[in-house]
Amino acid sequence: MGRMLQGKVAVITGAGSGLGRAHALGMAAEGAKVVVNDIGTSANGEGTTHDAADAVVNTIKANGGEAAACYDSVATDEGAANIIGTAIRQFGTIDILVNNAGIIRGGAIHKVQPADWDQMIKVHLYGTFNCTRAAVPYFMEKKYGRIINTSSYNGLGMKNGVAYSAAKEGVTGFTRAVARDMAEFGVTCNVIRPIAAWRGAPLKIKEFEENRPADVAVLVVYLASEEAGPINGCVFEGYNGHVGMFQEPPPVKGVIYKDGAFTPEDLAKIMPQTLTKDRKPDDLPDVLPFKLTIPGLN
Repeated sequence: MGRMLQGKVAVITGAGSGLGRAHALGMAAEGAKVVVNDIGTSANGEGTTHDAADAVVNTIKANGGEAAACYDSVATDEGAANIIGTAIRQFGTIDILVNNAGIIRGGAIHKVQPADWDQMIKVHLYGTFNCTRAAVPYFMEKKYGRIINTSSYNGLGMKNGVAYSAAKEGVTGFTRAVARDMAEFGVTCNVIRPIAAWRGAPLKIKEFEENRPADVAVLVVYLASEEAGPINGCVFEGYNGHVGMFQEPPPVKGVIYKDGAFTPEDLAKIMPQTLTKDRKPDDLPDVLPFKLTIPGLN
């Protein structure tokens, strides 16, 4: 076992499988005591079971680590309070929060159902808010904390992913704001756009090998450590052998100027020759720098 997180207590939501499981195992391997939160639902949010969280806890304990399971839902204020409360009751404190819980329900805007929209926003965006809100009083009191949130390339806008895109980019904006709110208290808040196998589904990028959740967990473990103290409000991407950081704020691509205010007629004349030259309604830029298929969205 490593020592990068020795003595720290981490809460990881959605830790029963996929990325969350990799985060939990990675942090336990570095000495953290881990609260493994997972309601045991399917990829689209149906059903519940304790088996997933229990299996991760048993694996951590079998490897000599300390862990406790929690089965509450991040989608409710009460559930989030109990998730964070589990860390306090079991281990006496909390140092790290990884907001990772999520489900996928696809659909274009003319097909997505209000119930699916509500559930996506509840789990991803409300879940991140609920758990963060429950954890920050403890962080503020001890003048220390690490928050790592999970966004997605889908947040940049992808076909058939209206609810997912909205929720995930909401998480990114939330992260930027929390980073500013918490900096004075010694608390950092960063966000990742991971590319990895999701709940056991194989995921490959072009000619690269399968992207394992463990490849992303390495970045998350580092961001959760004391060594990452200067890093705050940043957006990262991570996959097999690759870590990138997005420019913040995104740069403006181009600007047009005029002495005085523009009129709509001015813009109708100038824009097609400048900022939007050669643009077509269906000629939208690729969000990803590579071809990617995500079950449930494509």
